[in-house]
Amino acid sequence: MKRIITISVLASLLMGQSGIEIAKMVDEKLSPKDMSNKTKMVLTNSKGKTRANTMISKTMDGNKKQIIWFLEPKDDKGVAFLKIEHDDKDDEMRMWLPAFKKIRRISSKKKGDSFMGSDLSYEDMSSRDLKDNDHNRLDDEIINGKDCFVLEVQPKKEAKSSYSKHISWIEKSSLMAIKENSYDKRGQLKKKKEFSHKLLKGYYLMDRVFVEDVQKKHTTEVSFEDIKVDMGIKENLFQEKNLKRMPRN
Repeated sequence: MKRIITISVLASLLMGQSGIEIAKMVDEKLSPKDMSNKTKMVLTNSKGKTRANTMISKTMDGNKKQIIWFLEPKDDKGVAFLKIEHDDKDDEMRMWLPAFKKIRRISSKKKGDSFMGSDLSYEDMSSRDLKDNDHNRLDDEIINGKDCFVLEVQPKKEAKSSYSKHISWIEKSSLMAIKENSYDKRGQLKKKKEFSHKLLKGYYLMDRVFVEDVQKKHTTEVSFEDIKVDMGIKENLFQEKNLKRMPRN
């Protein structure tokens, strides 16, 4: 009887939560101090032609710091990407291009550009600051048997976003997004995204992302393998000089 009452109280609390309250729950959910994984990214164009990339990624501070090294294919090997997000100034993003022996800085004006030809933009790879977006709760839905919050996220002008809004479906039990539709500045549907996740050492972690650019008829599938958490990654890893240093593991 006590369990039934507790579930009933929890359900009533969830029903009464606003969009921003749900967004805060998602933002504050338990996450690892750091993480590493091997990433496979497969791009498919409108004619069905595919291209695959393999990468090593290391992150910390809830993905606010990230460094990626490309391993395959051969012509991309050695390319590296560094991202450091800031609360009080524009994020830092840099790309090491060994073929040109130069580091390219990616300005905030370019964050809508494609990451390595994929359907993920630099903006898609960054966190969304709660204060830079308005969050409106829509009617809850059940997606593939999963009870979900549905949020409409509208970037404010200061966010300098390439999108006008996102509709996100968030699984209530894990507080993980399982689906999202993103709209361009004209209000037209631009991208459909699907996410899957798994439980590892008490953390819900994303292990697959599928993105379809409905306007370009192009897709990107990203899968994360060999995921390791709380390894004790040092903060000084996330420096420009380390873009040129391929990791041993």
